[in-house]
Amino acid sequence: MTYTSLIAGGGIAGTLSAIALHKAGIAAVVHEAYDRDADNAGAFLTLSVNALHALRTLGVDAGEIGFATPRMALTSGSGRKLGELRYGDPLPDGTVSRTVKRADLYRLLRLHAERLGVPIEYGKRLVEAESDGRRVLARFADGGTAEGDLLIGADGLWSRTREIIDPRAPGVRYSGLLNTGGYARGVSTGAEPGLMCAIFGRHAFFAHLTHPDGEVWWAANLTRKAEPSRAELAATGPEEWRAHLLGLFRDDEGPAADLVAASGKIFDAWKTYDVPAVPRWHRDRMIVIGDAAHATAPSIGQGAAMAIEDTVVLAKCLRDSPGVTAAFTAYERLRRARVERVVAQGNSTGGWKGLGPIARIPRDLIMSAALKRMARRGEDPSRWIYDYRVDWEEPVRADA
Repeated sequence: MTYTSLIAGGGIAGTLSAIALHKAGIAAVVHEAYDRDADNAGAFLTLSVNALHALRTLGVDAGEIGFATPRMALTSGSGRKLGELRYGDPLPDGTVSRTVKRADLYRLLRLHAERLGVPIEYGKRLVEAESDGRRVLARFADGGTAEGDLLIGADGLWSRTREIIDPRAPGVRYSGLLNTGGYARGVSTGAEPGLMCAIFGRHAFFAHLTHPDGEVWWAANLTRKAEPSRAELAATGPEEWRAHLLGLFRDDEGPAADLVAASGKIFDAWKTYDVPAVPRWHRDRMIVIGDAAHATAPSIGQGAAMAIEDTVVLAKCLRDSPGVTAAFTAYERLRRARVERVVAQGNSTGGWKGLGPIARIPRDLIMSAALKRMARRGEDPSRWIYDYRVDWEEPVRADA
């Protein structure tokens, strides 16, 4: 089928949707709310092997950015080693997961889209959309409009498309965690380059990994049960965050405090959210994907991966189905169970980060015993996450 697609959102899911649709022979225009997408641009994320495989399917090579991150080592704040985990088995050519800066990933995707001739319009914040059953008319905050055969809402956590499809859809849910991080030089962590080191500290969670050039990338999760306002976060300067973090990590074994002290800049803190199960993903030629449909906590590093997988599957469904409604139905059937299982896993894992001093003791014992048992038996309970592959050549069947 030949369609003209409108895409709301120019982040990972939106830009990749356009790239995937182009591969499927479907025209798309990306409408990005901001002048340039820079959401948490200083932060970084790990692209697991399932995400890298999906990117390759679309002709995007993330090997140009970041560095290999094959494993994670987990320790307690007392310095006790709890165990190690792999980010899935390598791809057939030996490729392993990679950690990349968000800004570099956005730039890579935008440049790829531009090479394909995909239009990206900036300053186009979606405010309303309506369908007559055959076409969709989108209206933007700047007074402009756009018309197409379908609308893909890749507009993230605060999705306006989700609200348009279902005004009763659940909104975002604060997780009780704040995020910050930074980059440091001149500190030796003792860890090999590319090893993700996760520390379940006495007062906060800390993760760090060393770039092959010696720079250390780090992130911290701080428990804050009551959700702070944007104004409260904005009023807290980088040096205040630095002092607060130094206080949180001063009693922990490991390099956390040294890395915080050595960082030239501390990221502006942001809040962690997820979205409870969204009952309705599509209506009247409009659909939500990525965080707009199934935002997950960052604790298992699959938020971007799920969005990336979404784009490939949706493009295949539109390519192979007899109509838009049939394509959307097939897409939901193929994706909902997997992404909701990932969201549940992320919430469960994220809950381990914010435990109090009493609960930390059994947590560490349970985690250590479980990881030792897995290593002894050669088990990997996360295999179902990382082994997922989307075969572009395999047609989507109506009964899939």
